Amino acid sequence: MIGFFIMAILWSIIGLVPFDVAIKKVFAEPALNYGPTIIYIVFGSWFGRVLVDSGIAPGISAATNKVGKRKPLLAAVLVALVTCLIFVSAYGVGSVIAIGVILLPILLSIGMSRELALSLFALSIGAPMYINVVLYNQIKAFFPKSVYGGKYLQFGICAMVVQMVIVLIFLFLHRKQINPANADKNLAIIGANDNADDIAKVSPVTYIVPIIPVAMNMLFKWDAIPSLIFGVLIAMLLTGQFKNYKHAIKFMNDTIAQSISDIAGLVMFLMALTFFSGAASIDAEKFRPIISAVLPHSTLILCMAFGILAPLALFRGPLQVWGAGAATAAVLAGTGIFSDAFMLPLMYTATLFAVSTDITQSWNVWGLNYMKVESKDFLKLGVPVMWIVCIINELLVYHFFG
Repeated sequence: MIGFFIMAILWSIIGLVPFDVAIKKVFAEPALNYGPTIIYIVFGSWFGRVLVDSGIAPGISAATNKVGKRKPLLAAVLVALVTCLIFVSAYGVGSVIAIGVILLPILLSIGMSRELALSLFALSIGAPMYINVVLYNQIKAFFPKSVYGGKYLQFGICAMVVQMVIVLIFLFLHRKQINPANADKNLAIIGANDNADDIAKVSPVTYIVPIIPVAMNMLFKWDAIPSLIFGVLIAMLLTGQFKNYKHAIKFMNDTIAQSISDIAGLVMFLMALTFFSGAASIDAEKFRPIISAVLPHSTLILCMAFGILAPLALFRGPLQVWGAGAATAAVLAGTGIFSDAFMLPLMYTATLFAVSTDITQSWNVWGLNYMKVESKDFLKLGVPVMWIVCIINELLVYHFFG
């Protein structure tokens, strides 16, 4: 946050932006224009918190445990699919931890190695981020004309499926690392127990709740906010949160307070990011002749380049929009050479490479610590998978938007 704020000032100075213009175009209008996006993030965070606190997300997680002892590989597949389902709508390190402390011990209890279990979990979180409304609206700061819905959702669902299919192939290729004899040792190393049986059960009908916001958008063209509110009400109804007035009010108050707390730092970070984006957009006009001469004008070449160079998104590099890639995105967006509808999925696909396997991603950092896994082992497993995913999905970007 502080880094982006300082960079916004420096880019304004370097770009010789007049003081009054900087006050208006760098520090006022970008933040005010980003306000509606913050509202999407707020409601998305609330829906994710309701999934966790109502027992739906833990219930879905616990349901996968029933087949674990009998069919370990099938249990691992179910855990991956369940993780993907939950994070279609849930978001944030708090939600990841709440689900991780349930699902990761399940993976260890069937005999999976700690390294493989963590990679499977992280890769399965990254896949649904293509259609996660909270994360989508964060990257929209760079490409405000892009729209969540229609053709983008078609792309997002295809990209999510591609990642999950390759993740499941990855799991199958590493199936020999599943050895039930190692279960107790690995559980002891992280100081956890397989406690899925102790979680309060919810009706299987509730398992469809995580996809309600996306379904309402696709089927009825609802905006994300009414879709998320509808999802919250259905979740509360199906889990008995409306059993009496006082309980319903307390549940709403508690989940709202926690969800806002979950994203408080994120909101201020995004505000600083919009300042930087505003300054970079102004400077981009000066860079446009140079960039236009160097940048490929073929969308196919650009998509292939981003896929091949996708590892540059690691460690907050030049293709990770919540890192050095903020400059790449802001400058490219500012040139106006390509449409926002094309640029967003182009940059987003490379960024999700990092979200899925980077050791600087917040929930991956938590996972490394919780599972007692070395960062090099985590990268060794995840990077090849995500590189393949990224190349394929960048070609999908070309197919849908190029």
